[in-house]
Amino acid sequence: MTDTAGDQESPRAEDDGRGLAELFAFLRHRITGQYEVDEFGFDAELTDKVMLELVRPLYRHWFRVETVGMHNVPDDSGALVVANHSGTVPLDALMLQVALHDDHPEHRALRLLGADLVYRLPLLGHLSRKTGHTLACRDDADRLLRKGELVGVFPEGFKGVGKPFSERYRLQRFGRGGFVASAIRAGVPIVPCAIVGAEEIYPKIGDLPLLARALGLPYLPITPLFPWLGPLGLVPLPSKWVIGFGEPIRTDEFDPADADDPMLVFNLTDQVREVIQQQLNELRLRRGHAFPPLF
Repeated sequence: MTDTAGDQESPRAEDDGRGLAELFAFLRHRITGQYEVDEFGFDAELTDKVMLELVRPLYRHWFRVETVGMHNVPDDSGALVVANHSGTVPLDALMLQVALHDDHPEHRALRLLGADLVYRLPLLGHLSRKTGHTLACRDDADRLLRKGELVGVFPEGFKGVGKPFSERYRLQRFGRGGFVASAIRAGVPIVPCAIVGAEEIYPKIGDLPLLARALGLPYLPITPLFPWLGPLGLVPLPSKWVIGFGEPIRTDEFDPADADDPMLVFNLTDQVREVIQQQLNELRLRRGHAFPPLF
C-alpha cells in the first residue's frame, strides 16, 4: 500500500510559495522600474503590496471593520465619496482606503483629497502622493473625477478629526461646499459615507494649544492614555468599526454651470451632511457596544 500523503504539498506550503513568488516579482518590478506612476504620483503596486499591507492587520483584526452598502459605490466610473472625519489621529482615512480596495468587488483605489498641512511635511506628503492622494484643490479634484476616479473627501477637516470626545458623532461644519461644486462640474454621483468606530480610538479629553502652535500643528491632544503612558499611549483602542455607504446622490441632472450657483451648492451640501448624520445615528445602533471582545 502506497502512502501518497507525503507527496502532496500542503495548502500552507503552497501559500508560502505563492507569497515568495509575489515578493520576488514585486522586488523585480521595483529594481527594473517596471511599474507605473500616474500624473499625480500614484503608485498602485506600492500602495497595495506595501502601504495597505501594513495597515490591513488593524483593519481586519484590531478594528474588525464591517462594511455596509458597498453596492452603492460605482464599479468603474467616477464618484465622490464624502465621509465624516474623526478619531484625533486620522486613521479613518486609511481604513476607508482599505475598505474600498479590499471589500469592493472591483477593488477600487480611493484618491483622497488632503489638507495642505499634509503636503508641507516632506515624508508624509511624499507617501500621500504615492498612495494616490492629492491636495484638496479644485483643479486636482476636477481632473480626478473626470478621469473616472473614485475621489474621497472629509469636509469637516481638522474640525472633525480634532473635536473633543464629548462631541463624538456630531458632524461639524462642511465648509463652503467645494466638493459639491466639483461633483456637479464632473457630473458624478456623491456617495455619502458614515464611519463609526474612529471616535473611540483616541478619546480626546483635552488639548495642548501652546505646544501644538510651536510644532505647527492644528492641535495636540490629551487622551486617557496620552501623554501619560508615553509611546504606549499612541496605541489606538480596539473599537469595533462599521463603514456604511449610502445611496448615491445624483448631480448629472444639473448643468456644469450650476456649480457656480452658491445657493444650489449650499443646499446640496446641507443635504449630504444631513444624510451622513442620519447614517451615523443608524450605524451606531447597528454596531452596538464600542468595545466587544477581541476574541
